[in-house]
Amino acid sequence: MRLKVAVQMDPIEAIDIQGDTSFALCLEAQARGHELFYYEPDDMAMHHGRVSARMSPLQLRDQKGDHFTKGPAQPQWLDTLDVILLRQDPPFDMHYITTTHFLETVREHTLVVNDPVAVRNAPEKLLVTQFPDLTPETLITRDRTALAAFRAQHGDIILKPLFGNGGAGIFRVTPQDENFNALLDMFMATSREQIIAQKYMPEVRQGDKRVILVEGKAVGALNRVPAEGDARSNVHVGGSPQAADLTPRDHEIAARIGPILSQMGIIFAGIDVIGDKLTEINVTSPTCIREIQAYGGPHIASLIWDAIERRRQA
Repeated sequence: MRLKVAVQMDPIEAIDIQGDTSFALCLEAQARGHELFYYEPDDMAMHHGRVSARMSPLQLRDQKGDHFTKGPAQPQWLDTLDVILLRQDPPFDMHYITTTHFLETVREHTLVVNDPVAVRNAPEKLLVTQFPDLTPETLITRDRTALAAFRAQHGDIILKPLFGNGGAGIFRVTPQDENFNALLDMFMATSREQIIAQKYMPEVRQGDKRVILVEGKAVGALNRVPAEGDARSNVHVGGSPQAADLTPRDHEIAARIGPILSQMGIIFAGIDVIGDKLTEINVTSPTCIREIQAYGGPHIASLIWDAIERRRQA
């Protein structure tokens, strides 16, 4: 099987190939002999209801500083491709949402990974609320009275923007912290989106585990331990990656949510688990597969492409 594959992603010039999941997925596609193309979201256009993109043939090398060669960009109709990897990073804003509407038009002809309708309808911090028994106590609102009541009830809490990513805008507010109202002022002034308040989980000091699901099944994990004095565990803001095994609880969570994700067209997801609680279901641009492999875990890019190829053959 030789597929015509395009990746929709952020500028390839700027990625860190050692930890970039999009790069890993494209390397695996290339290794399997698939024809590879690259474009950015701003290269897309809709004309008379049909979507195209100016895209470049792409060759990759797992060599830092010399990791790609792009051919001349030419417009191509997206519905002539076999597979599109939807891989640009959030923020999950109207720019991002518009690309999912564009990609929705090609679903009859082209397999989009992950399905753009599912991505649009299941942002990570909202999808997880469908499983309240698996998650820590959580409130999503812009109502200051409700937020104050939540803090009064739980004392030690986390505040974060609903559509934030990468650890940006995450604050721990302890019972003695006098910045609560100032933080609410900042959130209200800088964005119209809702705020998430979540009961602080001290288990995060032992790590925030990223568990990768492929077709709804847990296949690998990476633990991320926050730096001293920081409530955030994201690796690119100072969290320390560690090897992690899949536990019975990880498989239990995956068994609950996995079939739903697979049915929605979410081939590749990353869930976050603190202690025994599910905190996020990442479907827009999940990461960490290269780190998992580097720490002795499976070659997840291969598992993802096995799943993609099975869907194309079905």
